[in-house]
Amino acid sequence: MQANCLSIVIPVYNEERTVHLILDRIKAVELIGGLTKELIIVNDCSKDRTADSVRAYMAANPDLPIQFYEHEVNKGKGAALHTGIQKASGAWTIIQDADLEYDPREYNILLKPAVEGNADVVFGTRFFGGHPHRILFFWHSIGNQFLTFLSNMLTDLNLTDMETCYKLFRSDILKGLNLKEQRFGFEPEVTAKVSRVPKVRIYEVGISYYGRTAEEGKKIGWKDGFRAIYCILKYNIFSRK
Repeated sequence: MQANCLSIVIPVYNEERTVHLILDRIKAVELIGGLTKELIIVNDCSKDRTADSVRAYMAANPDLPIQFYEHEVNKGKGAALHTGIQKASGAWTIIQDADLEYDPREYNILLKPAVEGNADVVFGTRFFGGHPHRILFFWHSIGNQFLTFLSNMLTDLNLTDMETCYKLFRSDILKGLNLKEQRFGFEPEVTAKVSRVPKVRIYEVGISYYGRTAEEGKKIGWKDGFRAIYCILKYNIFSRK
């Protein structure tokens, strides 16, 4: 485990248009606390030229430490995250989507309570703080609030955005969770399981959100919302290990 390193796990699926842009943004970030960066990209069997884009970027930026892994079949975002988490060697791990919805310049917002010794896990919330938040769909926001409320009822946390992508973990804690969800159930599962870690210190900080529509490449849909409800109930009540 590299004590002064942040592992950035990036699942990718059909992101050839944006993956190089998000990598540029990650490269430009200077982390607080003297932390270095380790990028772990997992291609979940993309059907476009995502893999070619990543390899070209790696060749053009040899100074940026990137590990690149590929699934031979499409397994889902959760499965890609499992692969990345297993390969992470930094003391801290953060999840980064390959689109442009979340801003890597805000890593330091999440890192601050961690490097100051106050937090073991930090959630980024899109719903408070003075940061830009694209206005999109009313019912999506209601659905998110309902899922967060249901999760909070069973975890006894008071999060405002359980479904956020930006979650920072102490790597030893994250690696110690028995994660199973292969697709978009990762968020409620990891929240349920990390909430039961003895004496874990969970913080929440405000972040920006530059949301996409389905036409712009948004992949999550209403079926995933029902799966999230199932996962909240499953991992908080029926399958707690």
